[in-house]
Amino acid sequence: MNQHILVLTICLCFYAYNAFAEEEGEAVEAMEEYFEFVDYGGATIFAQQIPAEDWGSFFIVDTRSAAQYGKAHIPGAVNIEWRQILARRSELPRDKPVLVYCNTGSLSAQAGFALRLAGHENVRILQGGIREWQAKGGFEAHARAVGSAKLEDSPEEN
Repeated sequence: MNQHILVLTICLCFYAYNAFAEEEGEAVEAMEEYFEFVDYGGATIFAQQIPAEDWGSFFIVDTRSAAQYGKAHIPGAVNIEWRQILARRSELPRDKPVLVYCNTGSLSAQAGFALRLAGHENVRILQGGIREWQAKGGFEAHARAVGSAKLEDSPEEN
């Protein structure tokens, strides 16, 4: 359900631009091409999908304001506000996965969408943002999810 909300949010954000753009403009064409190849998840990833040891393989970008970043952020993250992500895209590596996040995933979804349209296919969006990352256990979210699944799958004792 959250993925549908993210897609709707992204579409609405580009609505104003599209209202003034040519019906067959470059932006519309780029978005059509993107939607033709994107998988269902649209490059989103949940914290539970990332084992603790794999976090170091990501270039992590906090797309929130500098003030929010200063209060709390995922360790190792760099701060590039979502509105500046395209202007600063040259700072992002092409040879490793880039993980973008915000508070809830909505603004980072816009940043990730824009980057992917700009050709950065290595971009992933942290579903639920830092709030869900914290709620699920941070770097240990994967281990907790695996542990919970094992408990649910274990047979009950009589």
